[in-house]
Amino acid sequence: MEKTIILGLGNLLYGDEGFGVRLAQHLYAHWDFPPGVSVVDGGTQGQTLLTFVEEADSLLVLDAVDFGLEPGELTLREEVPAYVTAQKVGPHQNSFSEVLGLAALRGTQPRRCALLGVQPAAMTLGAHCSPEVEGILPEAVKQALGLLRHWGIEAVRRPEPRHLSAPVLAEL
Repeated sequence: MEKTIILGLGNLLYGDEGFGVRLAQHLYAHWDFPPGVSVVDGGTQGQTLLTFVEEADSLLVLDAVDFGLEPGELTLREEVPAYVTAQKVGPHQNSFSEVLGLAALRGTQPRRCALLGVQPAAMTLGAHCSPEVEGILPEAVKQALGLLRHWGIEAVRRPEPRHLSAPVLAEL
């Protein structure tokens, strides 16, 4: 069975930086996915996310990314940068691009990988999500579900939202 992982990245404590996690939580709470599809709150786990990347045939990454766009602007890229750098202090100092780079070096990268990112407006400790990023959430849901549909994955809207029981990983 094909394995698809929807992976939300970010830190909820830093305003818009938590966009990927918020979007993953929203998808998990409001949509049912077919067997083989997992929604994962990857937070800021760094290199430990390699396990999820390596088990995915298809990977949809949700994140706040500075592409120099207008605050709250979405971008969908079906090519996600993957690289490895040599200078690190510890295992938590990996960017997600490095996690993808490690999977590529090991020959275990997903067959398909896409990034749905938002241009952040406010990323300071204790900040709430900015109005620009909060307001784009419905469109982000639409784009994520559209890409999954393009991949042959149909989600079904839940009649009642699912409660989030695990703050770190919410896997179907």
